[in-house]
Amino acid sequence: MATRRKIKRSDLVEVIAGNEKGKRGKVLRVLSDREKALVEKVNMVKRHKKADATSQGGIVDTEAPLHLSNLACVCEKCDKPARVGFKFLEDGSKVRACKRCGEVLDK
Repeated sequence: MATRRKIKRSDLVEVIAGNEKGKRGKVLRVLSDREKALVEKVNMVKRHKKADATSQGGIVDTEAPLHLSNLACVCEKCDKPARVGFKFLEDGSKVRACKRCGEVLDK
């Protein structure tokens, strides 16, 4: 199912629901098939890692995915989490925009 992605890699997002509510971070990866995203230093879990030729084994802290519905893009102008909409520029390109102030989120 192809959907319009309102959250993309390297966006600044804020968690709006769940145990991590209020935390902000940069999106490391979007798992579009599962509708989830990995956010830097948010939803940290411990994983037991087996040693291999290149790295040592042990207990490692890593990010677990969060559902996209629990994330909101942070507008740079407002500095608040905002809903994301789409609009067309003069040249005909479609960009993501903040619903609160109209600022373009795509660079």
